[in-house]
Amino acid sequence: MDNMESWIEKANVLVEALPYIREFNGKKIVVKYGGSAMKDAALKKSVITDVALLKLVGMKPIIVHGGGKEISKWVRLSGGQPEFVNGLRVTDDKTMEIAEMVLNRVNKGLVQYMEENGVKACGISGKDGGTLRCVRRSSPGGKDIGYVGQVTSVDPSLIDSLIDQDFVPVICPIGLGETDFKSYNINADDAACAIASAEKAEKLAFLSDIEGVCQDPLDPDTLISELTVSEAKEFIEAGNAGGGMLPKLQNCIHAIENGVSRVHILDGRIMHCLLLEFFTNRGIGTAILGDHQNKYNVQG
Repeated sequence: MDNMESWIEKANVLVEALPYIREFNGKKIVVKYGGSAMKDAALKKSVITDVALLKLVGMKPIIVHGGGKEISKWVRLSGGQPEFVNGLRVTDDKTMEIAEMVLNRVNKGLVQYMEENGVKACGISGKDGGTLRCVRRSSPGGKDIGYVGQVTSVDPSLIDSLIDQDFVPVICPIGLGETDFKSYNINADDAACAIASAEKAEKLAFLSDIEGVCQDPLDPDTLISELTVSEAKEFIEAGNAGGGMLPKLQNCIHAIENGVSRVHILDGRIMHCLLLEFFTNRGIGTAILGDHQNKYNVQG
């Protein structure tokens, strides 16, 4: 009897997921992958399994990944010291060379994980096919921080070609200079936002090391499960978005205003966070919506 109850519970989970699978079938989903989910082997396996499942039930996932901690490790191993200005990595010639090497290594590792899950994947950087074009970005104080890129345009042709050929694109955030054609290190959140906007993605999910947007950043019980763009702007104006949450929320707002249907900030430390957010009635984390959208409008 206990086994029967367990099977019925599993069946109910599948039934709950069905309307979401139907709703998002054939839709593009951008996952920005970073934080603890990239470092912990079990979490990495969980995320890649989730993405493989999204693909196998008919969605069109696109992975955009970072690798900041790994870059910092290799900068130190090469005798340097990581330097940041207002959260942006100072990227001289040597650091840029290290960043490109590390990000491409991470990229191919993720491709390998996808292939192990029975899903075809292809790893590219933003330089390939001119996918991400950028200009040199300055810090807010005007300091030259080197080869840090600000995305100016996205050409989704290569991404779309890979999707049409049944591949999951796995993209590392290295862009190509608009006029000098040099390599630029782009913030992975910015790259994911730009790609999701260009693709008019149904969903953009940021995997982070926080529960989501909290009214009190020190109290996870104050998690806000849903914010409209207007509410998110009010939250920022009230000074409630501190630290790394401010640029993340700004990216969410920008994405919604540029054609992305929904943006999710998820705790990547939770196993199968993508499935919990996408396929359950209440989900986890924080969803950012347009002012006239309803997160829970999927009908069974």
